[in-house]
Amino acid sequence: MPFIEKSSYKKPPLHQINGHFQTILPSLFRKIEGINYTRERIELWDSDFLDLDWMTNGSRKLAIVSHGLEGHSDRHYVKGMVKSFSNAGWDTLAWNCRSCSGEMNKLPRMYHHGATDDMEAVINHVVKTRDYETIVMTGFSMGGGMTLKYLGENGSNIPDEIKAAAVFSVPVNLHASIPTIHEWQNAFYKIRFLRKLKRKLRAKAAMYPELISLEGLDDINDFYEFDDRYSAPLHGFKDSEDFYSKISAHQFIPEIKIPTLIVNAKNDPLLPEACYPVTLAKEHPYIYLEIPRVGGHVGFAIPGEELSYADRRALEFVENLEL
Repeated sequence: MPFIEKSSYKKPPLHQINGHFQTILPSLFRKIEGINYTRERIELWDSDFLDLDWMTNGSRKLAIVSHGLEGHSDRHYVKGMVKSFSNAGWDTLAWNCRSCSGEMNKLPRMYHHGATDDMEAVINHVVKTRDYETIVMTGFSMGGGMTLKYLGENGSNIPDEIKAAAVFSVPVNLHASIPTIHEWQNAFYKIRFLRKLKRKLRAKAAMYPELISLEGLDDINDFYEFDDRYSAPLHGFKDSEDFYSKISAHQFIPEIKIPTLIVNAKNDPLLPEACYPVTLAKEHPYIYLEIPRVGGHVGFAIPGEELSYADRRALEFVENLEL
């Protein structure tokens, strides 16, 4: 069965001495050159919009890249994946979740880990308007979880063009992941994410003051309260418990029907044990689970190289399948 017991990822640069350094330093300092997107805006069924950023080579093969929480198409990890596939002759599409493209979306909702309705809208648009023989899905962190959820909840009903997926640093089990980000050693990540989300929520509240109250927002210090007060009700869930229960990717993975690689570093500071589904991978014909000893969260830097192990591994995985 496709549990990959030995990862080919060796080690990060020497100065990235642990999982936190391997996570934070690429986020702060990694630069990817030569990415020049062409932006396309699509209108959604509810009159909102999504911005799609393309790099095209005239290929019949497309890689779709999904970003993480509070990410966007210009994040280093997205551009690295785009460059890896583009250099190999593929077309690439990096899509931005609602509110993440640099312009606030129109409606009193934004995005979340389980917003596969928007992912499906992107895929359906591509299939309807472009002529690709092969489409592969890639994603990081939240975007990886969204990818797994989409593939699992649709099973054999995904478009025939979608042949494989490769996702990295995925919080597969949200019930287990949320407590992890609240541990003292992860305070940096919690504060950073909440600060960005609060800033975005203030902008949304200015658009819909009758629906969104900012009273007490500055006092919120954890995701449970933020999701109880804002994420859940804005997106049609009862509370944070209902939210996490219905959107967590782990319950959908068993129904995936295409080859799917999950790469989660063992020293990822944001992933608890429940995010390494070893037993499932050993029994599932399509799930390839790889657990490098190091790499951090959305890190996987290679000494002296512009592209990361994630960028190279995703391309290697799908091309070895001879799609």
